[in-house]
Amino acid sequence: MEIKEPMKQKIISLSLILLTFLSCQKKQASYSIKTTTIEVPEIEKWIWLHGTSDTNAAALKTQFKTLANNGITGVLIGGDNESMFRAAKAEGLQAHIWLWTLNRGDEYIMKNHSDWYSINRNGESCFDNPPYVSYYRWLCPTNKEVRSFLKDEIRRLSQKDYIDGIHLDYVRYCDVILPIALWEKYNLVQNRELPEFDYCYCKTCRSTFQKVSSNDPLTLAEPAADSNWINFRYHQVTSLVNDLAAIAHQNQKPISAAVFPTPTIAKKLVRQDWVNWNLDRIFPMVYHAFYEEEITWVKNATSEGVSKLKSRIPVITGIYMPDIENETVLKQAIDGALNGGANGISLFGKLTSKQWKVVKGK
Repeated sequence: MEIKEPMKQKIISLSLILLTFLSCQKKQASYSIKTTTIEVPEIEKWIWLHGTSDTNAAALKTQFKTLANNGITGVLIGGDNESMFRAAKAEGLQAHIWLWTLNRGDEYIMKNHSDWYSINRNGESCFDNPPYVSYYRWLCPTNKEVRSFLKDEIRRLSQKDYIDGIHLDYVRYCDVILPIALWEKYNLVQNRELPEFDYCYCKTCRSTFQKVSSNDPLTLAEPAADSNWINFRYHQVTSLVNDLAAIAHQNQKPISAAVFPTPTIAKKLVRQDWVNWNLDRIFPMVYHAFYEEEITWVKNATSEGVSKLKSRIPVITGIYMPDIENETVLKQAIDGALNGGANGISLFGKLTSKQWKVVKGK
């Protein structure tokens, strides 16, 4: 049956309205967590803060008032000290809990769940043979009990009214290759993947991988070149992050993560495929000196992440203050991040009074 012209126009109009509605709904869903919790500043300025047990109201007020007066808009607080969070919020700061996710030396886990820890290609466990440094105690992201434990943790924390959001750190595998500037410190040459730093080969990982590939990763001639084994480990971390994100979102809390500086470096060094994470913000740690790069690299590294994400997730570029010599270099780093497309910056470490003026002036 032929549709008359007025009817055609009506159908087209209704279709356009429906498409517009669906488009708006999709956009709203993507940003609902962020837009309903707090008005986001044009340039976000965050800082990582180690938690303390201090509950002195006057001291905490001074600390967070000073940060707010210096232009900081959000704080990533290590530990669950309610007094710190409430003091930060009272000064108008977003207060997110900074959580070490898979690198865990918790007394409870160490005492009760030694089988949760990752095992390298030599058969050594992070539980009693941590790589590089004594605090490197990596849990296996494939282990169902580990995943359940972390989900419960995110559920509990995201239900607390004084915590504005969740910030994941160490959500990756152990560094199979360290940033090049650290090789000399540990007397290593890591131009290839060494078995003592290659994780995880626990029974759970091996049996799970065998189900999808028919291969035991321990029998692979070149594990570093096997795309199935590489992608399997990307997926273990990505699926864990997305599960944790879903829980945070169910409780109407934004969730973010500190990640290695670029998608390329993150995948190569620590099996992080963060481009595919369902987060509300991503914090690439663009620590230029770790990679023996000049300060101009901050723009290039930031730009790579922004481009790969296709504007799906706001990027907050991390700046490592111990390697920022003065206020001029800090300005170059911040300008580089913003010119690379970042939505803001996050600072790790102490600042001088002159450097604080640079942060406040942006």
